[in-house]
Amino acid sequence: MKKIGNLIYIIGPTAVGKTATAIKLAQDLNAEIISADSRQFFKEISIGTAKPTAEEQAAVKHHFINNRSITEDYNASDFEKEVIPFLENYFKERQNAVLCGGSGMYIDAISKGFDEGVPTADEKIRKKLNSDLENQGIESLQEQLKSLDPEFYKEVDLNNSKRLMRAIEVCLISGKKYSEIRKGKKVERFFKEIKIGLSMDREVLYERINKRVDLMMNDGLLEEVKSVHQYKNKNALKTVGYRELFNFLEGNTSLDEAVEKIKVNSRRYAKRQLTWFKKDQSIKWFEPSQYEEILQYIRNNL
Repeated sequence: MKKIGNLIYIIGPTAVGKTATAIKLAQDLNAEIISADSRQFFKEISIGTAKPTAEEQAAVKHHFINNRSITEDYNASDFEKEVIPFLENYFKERQNAVLCGGSGMYIDAISKGFDEGVPTADEKIRKKLNSDLENQGIESLQEQLKSLDPEFYKEVDLNNSKRLMRAIEVCLISGKKYSEIRKGKKVERFFKEIKIGLSMDREVLYERINKRVDLMMNDGLLEEVKSVHQYKNKNALKTVGYRELFNFLEGNTSLDEAVEKIKVNSRRYAKRQLTWFKKDQSIKWFEPSQYEEILQYIRNNL
């Protein structure tokens, strides 16, 4: 298939510095940025999702940020259905685009295509899983997934109840492991792909995560969480940074404990992101400080 443009992926764990690198690259390559962060779509939540600032968004045009409401259901398949037609039009005007994010399923949806073999949702099963979550906690979902699909259990963000429920649901409907079903045939895309992974020493990354959580709290994360508390059962909010503070607001923990829990869960999430991405042999890894090497590598491969 003839390639009509270049899609440059900036991939990596939370807090590694993807946004800053993506903005620099977009400026140097005359590109715009597509967000592939599964939480930055939602307009009501900005602090806990570490969205690019107003200044960053003004520096380079960003797409797929603030384009959804937390009251809507939105998944990787929906993302693919919107981004692929967008890119068809985009590449008529520009040669390069930068896709930036840390949500493995959303990145895979663009790179590999969402496997049509994955069954659609089952209301009865979803109701039961929501009940399990409500009455027995997220640990109940974790144990179910561990039993049904140990391989996906090792990769998935165990604190993301939405992902856990979807994987369990697919296993129960299909009678197969979710990890097997989603390894469908890679679709051929009309754009060339260059995948850049950002990583750094684990202790340095963990320190960055801890500092970022403190900054979020200083920037008003608790107030943001209060403003969406009534929507706590929506999938978009069953995620790190929100769930822990909902617990505080409901009197189940102290504020200090909730903040510490956000740090612990964010570090665990980063570890799982790296596990997911390291399986993709087409990703070329750099440290964020190696910007000139990253730019040179991309230019050599355009």
